[in-house]
Parts: sequence; C-alpha cells; structure tokens
Amino acid sequence: MGVQAAYALQSVLLFPIHLLIWLYSILSFLPWYYITGAGQKKALSKRIKARSTSGNAEGPYRSVDHFDSLAREDFPGKDTLDKLFEHAVQRFGQARCLGTRDVLSEETEIQPTGKLFKRLILGEYKWLSYNEVDTLVNQFGSGLAALGQQPKSTIAIFCETRAEWMITAQACFRRNFPLVTFYATLGEEAIAFGLNETGVTHLVTSVELLETKLKNVLPQIPKLKHVIYVDTKKISAEGYPAGLSIHSMQAVQELGMLPENMRKPIVKPQPSDLAMVMYTSGSTGRPKGVMIIHSNLIAGMSGQCERIPGLGPNDIYIAYLPLAHVLEMTAEISCITYGCRIGYSSPQTLSDQSSKIKKGSKGDCSVLRPTLMAAVPEIMDRINKNVMSKVQEMGFIQKTLFTLGYKYKLEQIKRGFDAPLCNALLFQKVKKLLGGRIRMMLSGGAPLSSATQRFMNVCFCCPVGQGYGLTETCGAGTITEVADISTGRVGAPLICCEIRLRDWVEGGYTSKDQPNPRGEILIGGPNITVGYYRNENNDQDFFVDHNGQRWFCTGDVGEIYPDGCLQIVDRKKDLVKLQAGEYVSLGKVESALKNCSLVDNICAYANSDQNYVISFVVPNQKRLTQLAKQRGIVGTWEDICTHPEMEREVLKEITIVAANIKLQRFEIPLKVHLSPEPWTPETGLVTDAFKLKRKELKNHYLDHIERMYGGK
Repeated sequence: MGVQAAYALQSVLLFPIHLLIWLYSILSFLPWYYITGAGQKKALSKRIKARSTSGNAEGPYRSVDHFDSLAREDFPGKDTLDKLFEHAVQRFGQARCLGTRDVLSEETEIQPTGKLFKRLILGEYKWLSYNEVDTLVNQFGSGLAALGQQPKSTIAIFCETRAEWMITAQACFRRNFPLVTFYATLGEEAIAFGLNETGVTHLVTSVELLETKLKNVLPQIPKLKHVIYVDTKKISAEGYPAGLSIHSMQAVQELGMLPENMRKPIVKPQPSDLAMVMYTSGSTGRPKGVMIIHSNLIAGMSGQCERIPGLGPNDIYIAYLPLAHVLEMTAEISCITYGCRIGYSSPQTLSDQSSKIKKGSKGDCSVLRPTLMAAVPEIMDRINKNVMSKVQEMGFIQKTLFTLGYKYKLEQIKRGFDAPLCNALLFQKVKKLLGGRIRMMLSGGAPLSSATQRFMNVCFCCPVGQGYGLTETCGAGTITEVADISTGRVGAPLICCEIRLRDWVEGGYTSKDQPNPRGEILIGGPNITVGYYRNENNDQDFFVDHNGQRWFCTGDVGEIYPDGCLQIVDRKKDLVKLQAGEYVSLGKVESALKNCSLVDNICAYANSDQNYVISFVVPNQKRLTQLAKQRGIVGTWEDICTHPEMEREVLKEITIVAANIKLQRFEIPLKVHLSPEPWTPETGLVTDAFKLKRKELKNHYLDHIERMYGGK
C-alpha cells in the first residue's frame, strides 16, 4: 500500500511538469523549427551521400560531393607537409599555435589500499605563436642535421603527446627526414624490432620513456647513435651503452642556432617521398611499419577536413590521444593548417575529475575550453558513467527533472530537432565538464555505441562525427556528416577515397545480400599508403586496379545503406581493436596461453566496444580434476568446469603465464569460461587442421560472452 501511495504521489507531482513540457513543445515548435533551420538539417540528414560509380551493388562508392574525381589537396600547390606548415605560418604568424600547462606543484596521496597516487596542480596555458613554432622547427631541424641526420634517412620518435612531438615532426617534414613512430603499448621487444628494422641512428623520446621502456633494450639496437630527450631536466649518461650520445632537445636547438649549421642548405621533400613509417600491431604479434608518403597524408587530410564545417582560427583543439596514432596526428596537422590553436593534455588531466588532477583544481578542459575534440569510445563511455553517477546522487526533484529533460531532448534529436530550453536549464553544467564550448566531437579507433553517441548529443549539445579509417589509409575512409542524425554507422566515403565491397562467401557476406549489400571493405584512392616496411604481405593487403588506383583490403566487413553510408558489421582478421584503440592479436594471445598447464585449448575473444579480452578454455581434465580435489570440490566433470572457483584458478594461472611471457596488460584475458567438451572437427568449432573457427565459437558461446561482458 505504501509503494502504491508513493507512486500515486509521484504521478500527481509530475503531472504539472508533463503539462508544461507539452505546452512548451506546442508553442515553441514552429519558431524553433524555422530559426534553427531544422527542416534543412533533416533534408541534409536524409540526402544521398554517396553513389556507386559503376551502378553495381559492390561499388565502388564515391561521395556525391566529389563524384567526378577524388580530392588530393586542400590548397593548390601545397603538396607536401612542409609546404602546408609554411603556408600556415605565412597566414597566421602571430596567432597562438601550440599551448602547454606548467606543473605548479605535485603531491603524493596515499590511498586506503596503500597505493601512491600523484596529484598535480597545473597553471594556465602558455602559448607558442606560429612564428615561434617555426623558429623552433628551424633550429631543431638544423641541430639534427648537425648531429649527422641525413635527408631520406629515417629518424624515430617515441614520446607522449606534447608540443615537442609536433615540433619534431615538422622539423623532420621540412628537411625530408622520414619519421618512424611507435606508440607506448607496443612493448619493449616490438619497439626494438622496429628501430632495428628501419635502421635509425637518431631517436627522440622523453626522460620517462627512456628510463622505463627503452633503457633495457638499447644494447639490442646497435645502429642507434643519438638519443634526444625533450624534457628540460638533465639525466645521467651512466648505464647506457658505450658509443650512444644522449642530448637534451634544448642542446640540439642551440647546436642548430650556430651560424655554420643554420647556413647549410635544406633538402626539401617531394610529394612521392616517404614522410613517415608508422608502426602498428601485426596479426602475428610482430609490428608492421606502414610507409606513408607526403601525398598520402595531404589527400587523407583533405577528405577529413571537408567533414568538419567552419574549421578555422576560431577553433581550439584539445590534444591528448597518442600522436603515434594516425587519427591524432592527422587531426593536429589539419588544425595547424587551418589556423586552430592546439592545447596539449593527457587522459589523466583532461577534466576536473581526472585521476592526476588535485581535488579542487582545474583540469585541462576547464582551462582551455576547446571547441573541437577527438575521442575514442572508452573516453566517452567514461564521461557518460561519471555524469550518470552524479545524477544518481541528486535529490528526487533534480533527478526527475534531469531524466525528463534527457528523455524529451533525446526524442527531439531522434526527429532531427533540438531542445534549446533544456540546453540552457539542464545541460549547461554538464557541458562545462569539457569546457562548455565543444561544437563537434570526432570519434574513432573503435565502434561507438548508439547509446553513448546519443548521450553526447544530448548532454554536450554537439554532433558526434563517427569515423572509420586505418593507418594504411592515413586514417581516412568515412566520417558521418554533422547533419546525419542516425547512429551505429560510420558515414559515407570521404571525398579523397572510394569504397568497394568484396564478397566474403565463407563468412556469408555478399553484394547480393538483402536489404543491403555486404562484404569485405576495400578502400581506394590517393590516401592509400605504399605498403609495409620490408614486409612480404604487401601483395595480399594492397593492390593497384586497371586504372592505376591503389587499394587496401581492410579485413573488416561492412554494409552499405541506400544513402551511401557504411556500417561495420564484422571482421575477417583475428586482430581486434579494443575500445581504447589498443590492438590485440588474438592468435598471439592464444599461442602464448597454451603454455598454461591447466589449458588444453583456448580461444581469446574481444568485442571492439569493450576494453578487455575474455577467453574460452578447454581445460586439461587431469590437472583440473586434481586441483578440484585439493580444493574440496566434487562432482561430474561438467560440475567442476562450471564451478566459479575453478574459473578463478584457471584465470590465476593464465595471468601468471601471461606476465612471464610479457603480454601487455590489455592482452591478458580478464574473464574465462571453461568448456567441459573438447573442440573437434566433429563439433564444428575447429577445422580439420584444428584451427579455431572464430565465428562458430562466438555463436556457440554467445550467452557466456554476454555474461563475461556484464550483459547477463
């Protein structure tokens, strides 16, 4: 009776609010419809965005905005990266370019668990103008040349996202030093492999990465002669290999300022010259260096920038994703080209609630107040959880108003409209979590869930452009248009490239599928890179068609909608990108974990919209039965396999073996399901050669996948 009375009271209290919402909707619809141009926006959302140039269902599909020929460059004649930067310096010389916050103080907090957490208090952003960046680029490039760096010879950078990374890159582009990049999660052995494969003699890094990641493997890189660290603090050369010179970035710049070094001629790059070798995880676990020439990047960025309306000097971009990823690197170069300001940040200092920001002090978004932001889905999911947890802490009336406002605006957005009053009254405070001025977010790196995309649309009052691209395509492929109100899709082909679907009969995907054609996604155009560095797979993954156009076979499976937009539905390869953008080679994980004494067979599995790996295991019956007996667990073999304690024991051994073999943290399965039945060709879960059939295993264990990812 008490519960019924409470519900009745709640209904009475909410009735006037619902009535007000209804009246507001009726009275405001027509004025806002015309003032905001909602009708025009709906028409843009529904328009045909790409068409097949052949008239066939498999394509190629090309943007209707550049149907006659693919775009190659935004600014005529600016066909190399150094020309783009020089053009930007000429246009925006005194304007702010790169900004960084100084650390004012650092404190160590002891948690109840005994762990130590560093907390920072950061100052205001200090800015370098375009002219000042240009001067530093000249000095550093001159200093590198004085240290013996030669044009067309590779130079490596292994460093966090910061202004010095971009200054180094621009110095290398200007002097035709192809840049070799690595991201921190590759691991020591992979980085050593890449440095040796490219034969670099010079490496730019930070003190932290030098001491924690590189120091142990430097003796394995005999050709490396010079290490330049970007920090201002000095380090001792003790403990480093003989014959290796260690310099600060400041010292190299001072070397470059000497008159005899400044006078040396600069060898400029050509559009066909190598701009960078960007290392990415390979499906065998061995990293692959993607060779990218200047014209590839110019074309890719021309396509990306066309999908960001109004990009220019009024924009501020917050940079915190790894610059060794093509998404972040092309985003920053594009921003510089168009005169935007770039403020540097990190995932640990992004907002007031970030892990390294001292309580009560300001995170980077609050200080910078950016207008543009790129994000991987994991960051957006984290923001979503933070906001909704705060909503749960609200009082009854506040929570009810927020929920009603959220639902009302969500319905409006789904129809292609907006809710300005809700924006002003309810979501202003939420917007301030990211500075309050975000006008567009770009999501990439992994699939973004529809729920998270809608949450960002509602609470941050901005469109979220979801993109699809790979290192091999310079990050360019597709991006959703600002006016597109659909979710779950990645948009139409960019104006620099086109998309084809190739039948994958074994997987059950063909261009004749209904209601829409499906198949493996092939991307073609001037943004397609020249291949992998010294790799025999180039002929498998890249090809040139009869028109001389270069194509890349992505291994992803897509579906093309009638309006020309793409949706990713599956993938052929066993290389999976987690939600935060880390690549996991499932085959590598499996081969490593078969060394576990409790494991007879194992299948690693990962969803791209999750941030961890799970696994299915056929356990060793003898070993697990013995262990169960020691733990006092009795019953049938099936009882033992389904016992939660046995799952924990197998997971514990998997974790120990993975750590000994030095798997990366994100590669180690966090949950496990034990299968009492072995996998044989008769079960249909493995081939006659006992290779795993991933699709069949996924379907077989669908309920357990949902359970391990929290669905059940």
